[in-house]
Amino acid sequence: MVYSHDTFGLGNIRRMLAICNYLLNSLPGLSILLVSGSPMLHSFRMPQGLDYIKLPCLGRNETGELSVKYLGTDTEEALKLRSDLILTVAMNFQPDLLLVDKKPYALKGELKGTLSCLKNFLPQTKVVLLLRDILDSPDTTIEEWQTNFYYEGIESFYDQLLVVGMQEVFDVIKEYQFPHSIAKKVRFCGYIRKEPGRKPRNVLRHELQIQSNEQLVLVTPGGGGDGYRLIDTYLCGLAHLPKEHKIKSLIMCGPEMPLSQRQKLSQAAEQYPQVQISEFTDDLMSYMDAADTVVSMGGYNTVSEILSCSKRAVVVPRIQPVKEQWIRAERMAKLGLFKAIHPDSLTPETLINAVLDQLNDVSNHLPPISRLDLNALPRITQYLCTLLFSEDQLSRSIYFSQNFAQPSLVAANQ
Repeated sequence: MVYSHDTFGLGNIRRMLAICNYLLNSLPGLSILLVSGSPMLHSFRMPQGLDYIKLPCLGRNETGELSVKYLGTDTEEALKLRSDLILTVAMNFQPDLLLVDKKPYALKGELKGTLSCLKNFLPQTKVVLLLRDILDSPDTTIEEWQTNFYYEGIESFYDQLLVVGMQEVFDVIKEYQFPHSIAKKVRFCGYIRKEPGRKPRNVLRHELQIQSNEQLVLVTPGGGGDGYRLIDTYLCGLAHLPKEHKIKSLIMCGPEMPLSQRQKLSQAAEQYPQVQISEFTDDLMSYMDAADTVVSMGGYNTVSEILSCSKRAVVVPRIQPVKEQWIRAERMAKLGLFKAIHPDSLTPETLINAVLDQLNDVSNHLPPISRLDLNALPRITQYLCTLLFSEDQLSRSIYFSQNFAQPSLVAANQ
């Protein structure tokens, strides 16, 4: 059973679906029940062996304030309903393992009852917490974890804590002051390598009518809920583009961008015939592979996709309501993996100049500045299997997809 955090954007659900897909490909006979309130669940392809329970939607605005997205109830009523549904699912499904995304007690503590019941009535169920590489600034995270008793929750209910990141990039044990009782449960898994897209690069570039002398820029703000400024700034930046540059742009607004904002951007793009605008694709990796440079925000999944494709990129992270994206972008930019622009420094000129710098770089002149571990998926599978199976079962029944069973250090050149 998998619980996916779901209040803003597509990052969490996309990450958990990638993990579920890999587990299903690696473990014959596995069944996974995913529990999430993401309104976009139905838009993703579900593999055989994976089903989901849709919770009522909650959402956060850019300041982090929580509200009910669709139902005519208040937040507390919706949280009670979600909590009861999760508990009912867990006690009836009786999972061998519960994988929890992001927060030890989940959103507003909605998993507390389930964790207690599993411990008391299904003690054989293993419980694992999955954390992305960076949560927020250390001071903010430590205060939140102390206030909500997350440290105690991990000690009481969790068998293991998996981090989809590298200790060398951001050491959560040190940065978030994990006590020894928690630190010994932590396993760093590396970053998630994204599977190749469904369409070959040359086929997609042909469909997009990219000529041999043209370059393609992909602009993607992820889910798009707060992506208007990035796209608007990019469109304004095109006015500063020297005429000799043969550049076409594909903009993915994201399904969570308000319709009024999408319409405004579409109108602005009409003056640029070399710009195409789309709302959403479930095959972003194909478009990223087809692009020469990517302009994006700094979410975990988008950055993982950029690294998986070894793409040049200009990353403009959000800095509210958490600092996670800026910390990631800043540290990876220092490793030479892409160009990062702080939102306070974002102007049409700075953005388009950064894009041109990336496009003008010649890849074979760039040394392999840094090497990143992109093998989170096989490592997560190994750690979960160690919890679930005996050594004899491990040796007889587990298959790891060769797409990901590569050497642990993978070059991530710009």
